Amino acid sequence: MSAAVGGSRAASVGLQDRVGSVLSVHWGMIGCVGSRNTVRRMDAHARKQVDQGTAEIVPDPERPDSFTLLVEGTAQSHVDLADPARLDFEYMRWLGFLIDVIGEGAGQPINVLHLGGGAWTLPRYIAHTRPGSRQRVVEIDEPLIEFVREHLPLPKNANIRVRGGDAREVLTGLTDDSVDLMIVDVFSGARIPAHLTSAEFVAQAARVLRPGGIYAANLADGPGLHFARSQVVTAQTVFTTTAIVAQPPVLRGRRFGNLVLVAGNHSLPLPILARRTASDVFAARVLAGSDLEKFVAGAQPTTDDFAQASPEPPTGLLKG
Repeated sequence: MSAAVGGSRAASVGLQDRVGSVLSVHWGMIGCVGSRNTVRRMDAHARKQVDQGTAEIVPDPERPDSFTLLVEGTAQSHVDLADPARLDFEYMRWLGFLIDVIGEGAGQPINVLHLGGGAWTLPRYIAHTRPGSRQRVVEIDEPLIEFVREHLPLPKNANIRVRGGDAREVLTGLTDDSVDLMIVDVFSGARIPAHLTSAEFVAQAARVLRPGGIYAANLADGPGLHFARSQVVTAQTVFTTTAIVAQPPVLRGRRFGNLVLVAGNHSLPLPILARRTASDVFAARVLAGSDLEKFVAGAQPTTDDFAQASPEPPTGLLKG
């Protein structure tokens, strides 16, 4: 993926996939920090050179129908073809909880835009848990799209359209008030591209959302949390309600990890989201209201003129 354009690599600093012995960090669209297992190369199911580097699909040694997508040795997505409702990456679990409670409730179809593709884990989840949903996926790395399509094909009648393109360029061309949920999970290498971090980008997202729609973005940050705090206040220039989801060590700045930003121009289902994330095996907190204001105190929003990519993870964090 080119650093100048916003493709999609789900960054998950703190995800739980099963690909070997301990990985200090795992990135999904970047991946996920905190993966348990390293990948054994001899088990690789398939390998291909894509725009971002070498992509591999590796069988999960514990589950015969499960696979991990890696790019340049970094885990991007985990897919269970036999059970699409199974989410192993921590930040995807938090997004899954959000998906379950939005709109008219679990099971009802929704219209979703995914900026960032990977192996299409969340689109598969939504197609399984909310049949009849209309979904679009934007991924900048077209050879990666074909690689995933060949080895991890989508279910028939899933109603998921995958297209190549830069996330912001595609977003700019979409119709107003057309999406119930937008999930932004875009990384170039291990960083979120600068042009996907500005108030102008978030305003485009708000334009495309329907009344009652929800914006969710996978962020990655470390000690100081300057990037995450700025992203929250940037979203607050556009949306009336915001929240952040992360594990306590990340919120306290003790380690680099994933944070999920949730925003909308209406009341969000935060109490139930907080209960579900708190009781999950990979427990996380939801910050909103006064707690969120304390979290972002002193942070400034960013615009296109001053936007910067998210910080590099610490050396060695993404490699086993």
